[in-house]
Amino acid sequence: MPPAPLRPTFNLQRRHLLGWGVAAASLAAAGAVAPHIAAFAADAVDFIRGPKVPDVPFTRLSEHVHVIYAADGFPTESNQGMMSNITAVKTAKGLVILDSGASVQIGEMAIRQLRKLTDQPVVAVFNSHYHGDHWLGNDAFASAYGQDLPIYAMPHTREQILGATGTEWQQAMLKWTNQSSAGTRIVAPNRDVKHGDVFDFGDVTLRAHHYGTAHTPSDVCIEVVQDKLTYVGDVMMNRRIANMDEGSYPGSLAYMAALEKNIPGSNWLPGHGHAGQEVMTWQRELFAAIWEHAQKAARDMAGPDAAIAAAKADPRVASKAKDTAGWDNNIGKYISLAYLEAEQNV
Repeated sequence: MPPAPLRPTFNLQRRHLLGWGVAAASLAAAGAVAPHIAAFAADAVDFIRGPKVPDVPFTRLSEHVHVIYAADGFPTESNQGMMSNITAVKTAKGLVILDSGASVQIGEMAIRQLRKLTDQPVVAVFNSHYHGDHWLGNDAFASAYGQDLPIYAMPHTREQILGATGTEWQQAMLKWTNQSSAGTRIVAPNRDVKHGDVFDFGDVTLRAHHYGTAHTPSDVCIEVVQDKLTYVGDVMMNRRIANMDEGSYPGSLAYMAALEKNIPGSNWLPGHGHAGQEVMTWQRELFAAIWEHAQKAARDMAGPDAAIAAAKADPRVASKAKDTAGWDNNIGKYISLAYLEAEQNV
């Protein structure tokens, strides 16, 4: 059952105070507000906190891997931003987190659940890419386990989080959840990871995979070698429409082919949806059909509407409409982006 909506009066007060604090801090940076007012504003923003997120227990997937599955694919006020999976790998050297969630409150909820599994500390966090639902929870883990807790990501991901993109995601999550994520700080990755890096955690080995632009230019997938399981972030999803504004359709297809070649027989765990070897089949079939029709429409100079119509009529696409989150609102844009990419490659 989703949590009860927040009381409007509380939201209104919190929203106004939070907005005032952010505005005052911004003006102070430009020299327009006295320093003591700016300090108060910054303290106010830090103090204001959204409500706790209801507990969601971990599900054990394999010998070492546990996941909190997100029931919803998109952020709302009722789910408080709980829209992406949080994965924990239990190793001899401690817990490793693969994507930390969309807010400090979600990260704190995950930590509560971890303490029900083990008294081991979290010794590392990996962020698969720079979309906020996968890293805004870093705040909770850094607060609980130390500011120098190793948080790994590709350099481009870290740059995006430290730049305007990070702030945009922080503010967007506030808006989408009606301020439920208030108090979440931007805590960027502090360690670089690159393709082929291997991490020894005693009884568990993690291996990083990156094969170019897929969902974003800097997606990293983490293979849990002993468990024959790979966390793929948003390179693949299970019955959810993904944001492809910064991605590539042929890049995604090539990325999946490389994963299949280099990790044969792996169980694929996505950032959205449940794990399974069939996840790749589902995603690849959808992308291949969309890309084929986008290419044909671009070659024929028929325009994006023709690509949309043809792709939506294809059984490989149409068969997925009924049980895919966000389908009706996003499939047109999804195919249009493929057409624009195909048009650039004609």
